[in-house]
Amino acid sequence: MRLSCVFLLAAVTAAAAPGGKTSRPPSPRCEGRLTATLEAARVNDANLRDRVDCGAAGAAVLRAQILLDRANFSCGEIDAVYGANLRGAIAAFQKSWGLAPDGVVTDAVWDLLNRDRAQAIGTYTIVPEDIAGPFQKIPRDMMAKADLPSLGFQSAAEALAEKFHVSPALLARLNPGKTFDRASEILVPNVLTAPPGKAATIMVSESSHCVCAFDASRRMLSYYPATIGSEHDPLPIGEWKIEGVRFNPVFFYNPELFWDAAPNHSKTKIAPGPNNPVGVVWIDLSKPHYGIHGTPEPSTIGRRQSHGCIRLTNWDAAELAQMVSPGTPARLEP
Repeated sequence: MRLSCVFLLAAVTAAAAPGGKTSRPPSPRCEGRLTATLEAARVNDANLRDRVDCGAAGAAVLRAQILLDRANFSCGEIDAVYGANLRGAIAAFQKSWGLAPDGVVTDAVWDLLNRDRAQAIGTYTIVPEDIAGPFQKIPRDMMAKADLPSLGFQSAAEALAEKFHVSPALLARLNPGKTFDRASEILVPNVLTAPPGKAATIMVSESSHCVCAFDASRRMLSYYPATIGSEHDPLPIGEWKIEGVRFNPVFFYNPELFWDAAPNHSKTKIAPGPNNPVGVVWIDLSKPHYGIHGTPEPSTIGRRQSHGCIRLTNWDAAELAQMVSPGTPARLEP
C-alpha cells in the first residue's frame, strides 16, 4: 500500500506491527525560561500548587506537564517551561472538566490533577537494550539519509528522552553528571501509562494546532499538540476516516512534491526508524496522500509548518495509532 502527503510522498510498509477546540496558542514571548534547579522531591510534592501561567518555568510546570500527560492530555515534549503546547493541553483538560479553558493551572486545576496519586518523577534503571544502539549521527540532507541502513536514535540519551516524553536537555538537568551510556539509575518523568481506550472519532483542529480523540459519547479521551499543514500545503478540511496504520514506515522521498527540495535531489527510499521523516508510525486517512504521523524532531511540534500532513511526537502518534481502527471517522476542521 502506497501512502503519501501532498508534497510529502511517503509510502509505508510494516516493518514491525505492534470536544472541542481550545484557545489559540500564545505567542513565543509568553514562554518561560528555566533557571531554577529541579528537585524530584519538590516536583513530587502534591502540596506544590504554584500558579502555572504565561512566563512560568520550573517544578510546578514540570509537575503539571507530567500529570497532564498521565491524564492523556499531552503537551508534546516535556521541558518544564510554559509555552503554547502546554497552554493548549491545560485548556483542553479544563474544558473536559467543565472549567473555563483559559490555559492556566490554578487551585481548581491542581485539585483535579492531584487525583492522580502517582509520583510525577520516578526512578528508572537503564538496561542493556537502552544503550545497545547502534547510534549514529543523522544527516539533515534527504539524499544522505537514504544512504543509511536505518534511521535509529543518535544516542542513548535521545532514546531515553523519547521513551519518557522529555526533552534531552531536561533529562540531563534531572540527572546531573549522568552520561546515559551505562547501566545506572536515573530520574525520569513517570509517563508510561496505557492508552485510554478505543476512539470513536478523531478531530483535527488547524486553528488550535491539535488532534483529539473522543469516545462514542463525545467524551475527550486524549489531546495531542500537532503541526498541521502550511500555506504551501493546507489541511484538507472535511469529513474523512482512518484507512489503516503502519508502524516503522519506509519513506519514499520524491523531491518533485517538496516545494523546498534542493534542485540536485532525486527520488529515493529512506529506511525506517524514529528519525525517519515520518517517525515511527503512519495513520492513513481516506483523503488521498494525507496521514497522521510521527516526527524525528519532537521539539518542533506546534511550531514549525508541515508539508501537508498532521505531525505529532512519535510517542503521541504511537498512542493514537493504538486507539484507532480502519473506518474510525476523522474530522479535519479549520
